[in-house]
Amino acid sequence: MIVSAIAAVAQNGIIGNKGDLPWHLPDDLKYFQRITTGHHVITGRKNYESIPAKFRPLKDRVNIVVTRNTNYDAPGALVVDSLTAGLEMAHLVNEQEAFIIGGGQIYREALTMRLVDRLYLTLVHSDVEGDTYFPQLDPGEWNEVTRTRHEADERHSYAFSFVVLERV
Repeated sequence: MIVSAIAAVAQNGIIGNKGDLPWHLPDDLKYFQRITTGHHVITGRKNYESIPAKFRPLKDRVNIVVTRNTNYDAPGALVVDSLTAGLEMAHLVNEQEAFIIGGGQIYREALTMRLVDRLYLTLVHSDVEGDTYFPQLDPGEWNEVTRTRHEADERHSYAFSFVVLERV
């Protein structure tokens, strides 16, 4: 099974601000949906709760929420006590590619433990204010596979690039 992480990251490493995205990029949301649909998505509790209630659980995906709270209730989602338990659940049903979708703590844990094989990053070409960061990557550990640039326009305040990296 391929373990992937998917995130939108500003130039200064910001991925969130006060439990929300610090930008509105409709084409990034469509990209996220297209890439993750039909797969297991693994998220931390805080990130899961940041998804508007009407969109939880994310449709057409197996949602797995990681939390230390053994009584946590996430209707329509599976709840586990560790990232590795979530990955094991996906592996046991022969998932081809499981996605870690945040937040900052889950990304840090996955990258520190070297669990991630592939990164789908939307690189937002701006510095923004925020309180949640994506971990620093060691460029020597990753090969860029694809990059597609999207300019700012009437629907997107910032230019951004879809970048796929694979572990060396």
